[in-house]
Order: sequence, then C-alpha cells, then structure tokens
Amino acid sequence: MAKPSKTALNTQTSLEAQSRFQQNLIKEGLTRSQAIEMERSLAKFANTMDSFVRIPFTKQGVGADAALSTIPVAGDVAGLLLTGYAFVLGRRLGVPAAKLIPAIRLALIDLVVGVVPVAGTVMDVFLRPSRKTLEIVRAHLKTEYGIEETVHIERPFMHQALQKKQQRSKFWQNPVMAWVYLHMPDILGLIVLILMGLALWSVSSWIVGLFSNQV
Repeated sequence: MAKPSKTALNTQTSLEAQSRFQQNLIKEGLTRSQAIEMERSLAKFANTMDSFVRIPFTKQGVGADAALSTIPVAGDVAGLLLTGYAFVLGRRLGVPAAKLIPAIRLALIDLVVGVVPVAGTVMDVFLRPSRKTLEIVRAHLKTEYGIEETVHIERPFMHQALQKKQQRSKFWQNPVMAWVYLHMPDILGLIVLILMGLALWSVSSWIVGLFSNQV
C-alpha cells in the first residue's frame, strides 16, 4: 500500500488545524472577524495607555498611563482601573485568567512604583501592563485560533480607517498604497525630525558664522 505523500500529509494536518481553530472560536462564541476586531480594540486601548505619542518606526512611546501618573496616587489608581479594561477584553477573547497573571502583576507593580514622584512617571514609560496584555492575547489568538496577521494590532487606528477606505475605493486596496497609508504617521514624524535637524543645523551654522565674523 502506497504511503501518503508529504504534500497530502501537510494538507491533512492543515485541515485538522483549521478545524481545531474553528472549534475553539465556536467554543468561545466568536467568529474569526470578531476576534480580530476585538484584538484591534485592545491594541487601540494599549496604544492610548502606553504609546499614544510614539517614536517613528518604533513601538516605544508615552501614553495616558504615564500622564495619569503625574497625579499622585489618584492618577495611579485611575490608571490601574483603566488597565482593567484590557484584562476584560483578554478574558472575552478566551484567554485563561492564569495566562493574564504576568500582566496583572505588572499592573500592580506599576501602581506601587507610580506613587514615587518623578521616578514613578519615568518608569511608567517602560512598565506597560496594557501592552503586556496585548502580547499575551496575541500569542493566544495565534496558537488557539490560528490568527497570525498582525497589521491590525501594529497600527490599529490606521488599520480601521484603511478598512473603511478600502470598502469605498479600490485605490486603497493596492498593497503599496495601503502600506503608505498605514505608515503615514511614521513618515510624517520622520519628515518633521529631518526638518528639525536641518533647522538646528542652519541656526548653528548661522551662530558660528556670526561669531567668526566678529573675530
């Protein structure tokens, strides 16, 4: 009896995996599109809390959580309560509570450290519980639901706006134009940095020239 080909085995394995992913989604009362939309909502929240103002082409930034921490105690408590929304979304996406413990622990550390004046605010830039929750959810959706695409969480606000544009016009369905639109904030930010650098260089050159002429 002939053995199944490698291609046939891979196809069978893929179908079995897709079936398992679909069953997992049904178990949680979700569809694939709903899971992606909810994860995008979590990404939008995480961006607002942890990296609303972002360094171009990086994931590092400052968000509402750091801003709230400038208000002693009350701001840190408010930040913790708001971060609870990320945990709720994680649970609604079927993530076991045990998996969320690292993010919850980070949120509590954030609360304690945030009470310390100045240092607490600085640490809030690096202690990002909402972002940690998103990372946990991302890993869960990939392994349990087979959702591997990430563009909807990397740039959630732009991705949502792009989807609306693509529904109205085929122009935005072009991969190149879609990429340009998604990266527009980074492109504009980079242009601003370049212009600031050129302005600083021009002013420095003018000052140097001014002193040179006086000498």
